Amino acid sequence: MILIKLGGSIITNKEKPLSPRKKTIENLAKSIRKINEPMIIVHGGGSYGHYWSVKYDMHTKPRKYNQKGVSIIKNSMIDLNKIILDSFVKNRLNPYCLPPTDFMGGNKPILKKVKEIEKISKANFIPVTFGDALWYGQGKTYILSGDKIMTHLSKILKPRLCIFALKEDGLYSDLKSKKLIYELKNEKPTFSETKMDVTGGMTRKVEEASNISKMGINVFFVNGNKPDRIVKAIKNKKFEGTLFRGK
Repeated sequence: MILIKLGGSIITNKEKPLSPRKKTIENLAKSIRKINEPMIIVHGGGSYGHYWSVKYDMHTKPRKYNQKGVSIIKNSMIDLNKIILDSFVKNRLNPYCLPPTDFMGGNKPILKKVKEIEKISKANFIPVTFGDALWYGQGKTYILSGDKIMTHLSKILKPRLCIFALKEDGLYSDLKSKKLIYELKNEKPTFSETKMDVTGGMTRKVEEASNISKMGINVFFVNGNKPDRIVKAIKNKKFEGTLFRGK
């Protein structure tokens, strides 16, 4: 079992609202076809959900957010998810659309529902889920990121490995020279020390990747613009990216 996160910055152009990178999605689908074991795909919101969540000031903390904003975020994620599903079908894959409401209760994963996802993937479907605006209860909603979904699924399903497809080659120890950090074993990088120019999104990815690696699961950061690297990481061939080695 493998978990693959397709970052929003890879599947969309974050500089332009509601702009999918259809050719990149197509290339990712072609590479995913080369993987011959059960997998689950999680994707981010990019210039769809992320754009609207910023516009309506909606965050991961449950509270009473703008209801119109919640509706727009959810609608935009459905639109983006449909683009990915259509590309997968076109490339002879069998995606199984799985909104996070299918396995989340409030902000907690539902154990029985998550275990059912594994059965779906082992039946030769590819469950495809995504970050979204979710109902919390008592009139409150919140943003569940795709990165957090990776941690929820990893904790319950214990995949063989996790892959985060980014727009960069991995984590850099020096931004100017783009010197790559090839492996992190027992430490989580502190951004002031490594001088990485990171957004909140990258900070969150590092946090979740570190949490997953503490479960004994290897986590790879790879460049999603070069999807063959995803296949190489899975097949344990010459790896290009950053490895958070499972502890």
